[in-house]
Amino acid sequence: MAVTYPRPFLNVLSARDVMKQVVQDQEVHYLTLNRYRYNEQRSCKDLTALIESLNGHPQDLVRDLSHHVADEARHAVWLTDLLMDLGVPINTPPGLSYIDEFERLLDQESFTSQDQLEDAVIAALVSINVTEKRGCEYFAAHIHALKGAAPTPENLKIRETIEKILPEETAHVRWGTRRLAEIARRSPASREKVETAKRKYAAIEQTAFEAGMDITLGAELRRLQQLLDIANTMPLWERPRYLLERLPGSLFAPELQKTRLTAAQRAWQRDPKVFMERFVPMFFQGISAQTAATPVEEPVA
Repeated sequence: MAVTYPRPFLNVLSARDVMKQVVQDQEVHYLTLNRYRYNEQRSCKDLTALIESLNGHPQDLVRDLSHHVADEARHAVWLTDLLMDLGVPINTPPGLSYIDEFERLLDQESFTSQDQLEDAVIAALVSINVTEKRGCEYFAAHIHALKGAAPTPENLKIRETIEKILPEETAHVRWGTRRLAEIARRSPASREKVETAKRKYAAIEQTAFEAGMDITLGAELRRLQQLLDIANTMPLWERPRYLLERLPGSLFAPELQKTRLTAAQRAWQRDPKVFMERFVPMFFQGISAQTAATPVEEPVA
C-alpha cells in the first residue's frame, strides 16, 4: 500500500519550523497546549459517536476504539493538569477549529452507511490515521523544539507531558496502518477502496490543517483549490454535490475574518513596530521559508 505523510504548511513550513517559533512565545505556546487539550478531549466524543454508529460490528474494532477513547481521555487529563499547574485558562481555543473544519469537509455518508460496512470501516480508520499522523508529527516537533529551548521549569514540565503522550499516539498510527493493511489484503477491490480513501482523507486533512493556520491574503482562493483537490479524489457523479454543499463555507468563512482581525489586534497590542515590519508584509506576501514572525495560529494535534 502507498504510505501517506502530512505535508508542510503551504508546502513551505515544516512542523519543526513552526514549533521552533511557538516555544519562543509563551502566549502562543500556552495556546498551543490548550488546543492539544481541546483536540484530545473532542476526539473522545467523536470516537464514541463512531462506536455507536458501528452498532457492535465488527466487535474487535469496537473494542480497539474503546481503548482508543480511554487513551485520548487520559491525554486530555494530563494536558488539563499541565495547564492548571501552569496557571493557563482552560477554555475553547480561539480561531478556526481543525476538528470542526475536518468534519465539515467529510462526506458523512461514508460513516453512516450500514449497507456497506467495509466502506464505512475503511473511511473511519483512514480518517483517524491521517489525523493521528499529524498529531505525532507535531508532538515530535514540539519535543525537538523544547530540547533546544531554555530549560525552564515550565518547559521541562511541558516536555515531560508531551513525551508521555507521543508513544501512545504513535501506537494509534501503527494500529490504524495495520488494520487497513489487513483489509487491503482481502481482495483487489478492498485494496483499491483503501488506496482511494487514503488519497481522499489525506486531502481533507491537509485542507483542514491549513485552514486553521492560513490567514494571509488569498487564503479563500487556496481553500477553493484544496476543495477541488478533495473533489477530484471522488467519482465524477459525486463531485458536484460535494462542491455545492461545501463551497460557501470555504469561500465565505466568517471565522477566517474573525481570526484575521484577532491576530492583527494581538500583534498590534504586543508591538506596533513588529506589526508593521512583520505581520503586515506576511499578510500581503504570504508565508515563506524565511518568515521570521511567530505563526498567528497555533498548530494542531
